[in-house]
Amino acid sequence: MATTADFRNGLCFEHNGELWTISEFQHVKPGKGPAFVRTKIKNVKTGRTLSNTFTSGVKINVQRIENRKYQYLYNEGDLYHFMNTQDYEQTFINKDMISAPELLKEGENVQIVFHAETDTAISCEMPTYVVLEITYTEPGERGNTATNTFKNATVETGATVKVPLFINTGDKIKVDSRSGDYSERVKG
Repeated sequence: MATTADFRNGLCFEHNGELWTISEFQHVKPGKGPAFVRTKIKNVKTGRTLSNTFTSGVKINVQRIENRKYQYLYNEGDLYHFMNTQDYEQTFINKDMISAPELLKEGENVQIVFHAETDTAISCEMPTYVVLEITYTEPGERGNTATNTFKNATVETGATVKVPLFINTGDKIKVDSRSGDYSERVKG
């Protein structure tokens, strides 16, 4: 068991039956009353962030989590198959644990977060930007870049992304996996 004196950014601990990591913290010693620690914590599974205050010296149950590199192979319905890039061991993850499954293409490298004590997968973090090819979009207009007008485009994973008018079928684009928004066109 650890206490609030052991707080540091990135520390994972159990709070109210769920796993949380510390995003930021501050020890506060008011002139009157006991000292406390003001924190911002992030839920490991849901990604939800909240502010919480702990009385100084409170015991916390520290948990160990590990980030492991995996490569996406394929999916069967809501079950996604991944292969460890170091020992080639395969693991299966449910669709709701992946941050943006609609942008995941075969061969993509991801980080899977494991709870070390139970060796169970907690979440799957995609790279911030993924490069995808446009499989269908309405024909583009050359030179039409004066306005911020967008059109729908279907990418190779089947997802629909809003792209500028000058993007054509066959172009490769960079998509932000956190929001699903178009970022830029990839040359070559």
